[in-house]
Amino acid sequence: MSILKRFVKDTAVYGLATILPRIMSVVLVYLHTDKLETSGYAENTSFYIGAAFLNVMLTYGMETAFFRFFSKAEDKQRVYSTVLIALTTTTLLAFGILWLFKTPISEALELPVRYFGYLLGVVILDALVVAPFAYLRAKGKALRFAGIKLINLAIYVILNIGLLWAIPHFGLNFSWYSTDEYLVYIFFANLMASAVTFLLILPDFFTTRLVFDKQLFGQLWRYGWPVLVAGLAFVVNENLDKLLLANMFDDKDIMGAYSGCYKLAVFMTIFIQAFRLGAEPFFFNHASSKNAPATYATILKYFTIAGALGLMIIVCFIDFFKDLLIGNADYFIALEIVPYILLANLFLGIYHNLAVWYKLTDKTLYGMYFSLVGAGLTIGLNWYFIPLIGFMASAYATVAAYGAMMLISYYFGQRHYRIPYNSLRIVLYLFLAMGSALLSFYIFRGNYLVNTLFILLFAGITFALEGRELKRILTKKSA
Repeated sequence: MSILKRFVKDTAVYGLATILPRIMSVVLVYLHTDKLETSGYAENTSFYIGAAFLNVMLTYGMETAFFRFFSKAEDKQRVYSTVLIALTTTTLLAFGILWLFKTPISEALELPVRYFGYLLGVVILDALVVAPFAYLRAKGKALRFAGIKLINLAIYVILNIGLLWAIPHFGLNFSWYSTDEYLVYIFFANLMASAVTFLLILPDFFTTRLVFDKQLFGQLWRYGWPVLVAGLAFVVNENLDKLLLANMFDDKDIMGAYSGCYKLAVFMTIFIQAFRLGAEPFFFNHASSKNAPATYATILKYFTIAGALGLMIIVCFIDFFKDLLIGNADYFIALEIVPYILLANLFLGIYHNLAVWYKLTDKTLYGMYFSLVGAGLTIGLNWYFIPLIGFMASAYATVAAYGAMMLISYYFGQRHYRIPYNSLRIVLYLFLAMGSALLSFYIFRGNYLVNTLFILLFAGITFALEGRELKRILTKKSA
């Protein structure tokens, strides 16, 4: 099996663990937007913004550092043991500190204090399983990884459907049940799913002899702390727009509508997450191969093609997807953001591809700098333009932030770790996809014949340019 086909196979398994949850989240987004007013959905969004921020803080770059050191270490178990002990210890310490300061933290997140216990439980449990899950990925145990993730999904979905739909639909009477507590039930479902996941992964805490190597941890920390800062900047890029919309308009309905339509980019997010789960260990494990740069270049090209095609499909059939994902027409006021959020996420996916250079050369400070540039653009553009053009400012700012990060990373990457990317083809595919998507959205929206022709034209051009190489890759027996 060729290296590229092995990469696609591993990514497909990880993708299963990502795609199925996201497909089910389509059902849940519809359910949540149907049951929650836009203001209630804004509080739901604040909950998960808090979770994203705390998850980055609690893992402090150790997951990426683990892959880097595990791939090149002679004593791999020592690397795993050190990361496992470090993350477990700091997570338990953080639990006590966060609980002690729950009131000011809740106020900073604009989240009622009564929800904070659920938030803290979810993020603590999720942080505790980071090291065991990373170990499964590094060892190539994709099926076990996927199996546990799917069990997590099943619990979350079943509890959501049961608590938000089945009980009121069938008129079941329980003394503890109230239709005013839909948000609590959503958070409770997440907490239960995380708790079961922790119990399932718990045996993996004891698969190795527990040894903490202080010197190794120092090396892991030096590699990982820029990843921590970059992660915090990423949370800003992803979420500050929603918080600013709520504060600057003093209207949670606008934030809720924006956040709901933002979810229409879920399919691009699925694609990027599935790719990252397979790509990170793959890039490290094959870094010593003499053909590694050419392999990375090929992966980026086909990643761009797939992402561009996905962007076109979603925008060209936007009315189908909006009715599928969103259960309340009040959210549709923000529908115009969708093409731009999809493009921004595709830029982000390309950036993750390009990031291979600073991870392999141990120059993670560059990743921190790039993320800070993106965060600076996000803050500045949102702050200045939201009062002028409303929520579209946030969509444009997201494109600008991720686009800038992508271009800067490409420039410096070619200076420090040259990879023969076919830049002209990549730019061509991006222009074709976004140009067709904007024509579809603003001029031919609802004309499925024309929109289908756009997609077929893109596919035809791609096949004409890449068909021969793709055939060679698929028929290659070994690397």
